[in-house]
Amino acid sequence: MDPVDKAVLASLYASGLDPSVPAYDRLKARIPLSPEFYNVRLDHLVKIGFIEESDSRKLTFIGRDALKVVLVGGVFDLIHPGHIHTLKAAKAEGDVLVVIVARQSTAQKIKKDRRIYHDESQRKELVSSLNFVDLVLIGREGTLYDSVEYVKPNVIALGYDQAHSEKDVAENCKKRNLNVHVIRLSTPIPGSKSSKIKEELGDTIYGI
Repeated sequence: MDPVDKAVLASLYASGLDPSVPAYDRLKARIPLSPEFYNVRLDHLVKIGFIEESDSRKLTFIGRDALKVVLVGGVFDLIHPGHIHTLKAAKAEGDVLVVIVARQSTAQKIKKDRRIYHDESQRKELVSSLNFVDLVLIGREGTLYDSVEYVKPNVIALGYDQAHSEKDVAENCKKRNLNVHVIRLSTPIPGSKSSKIKEELGDTIYGI
């Protein structure tokens, strides 16, 4: 598929999950293209059955199947080189990288003594600033799998030090009739961890 057409589909997919940014604006932030050219590509994708004829903001099943969506979840309180390597590796596994930023309550359920410096909106903004991340969402209320069910990714990429096991995640997805491939990512810098950075520098930097 033409890379521009795939980018158009990706922008429509992302705006379907987060309608606050229109698909054209989302795409233009990455690729400088005119509204006229964008509309030409939309018409073409409608004609070949990738976009709904009745609503050019929606992908057909064929259009969605043309995209490989990778989902990564985490707290992302302090963005460090370990995060960068992990997220880039996740993006390399597909066409669209969706990052779920954990809610404060969810993060503290997993680790009760966790100290979080930034609120959900700030952490979302931090991750959104990475140009290779296509979409950042704050996790839905409930469990991780409520967010997975909303995104419906093709791949879930776990960080090298995340507590979830690939088997457990895959089985829980199957219970929700989600056909998801679960992978474990490695990192060239395993010592780069938020908890360690906070322990050594957190109080010094933030004065908290």
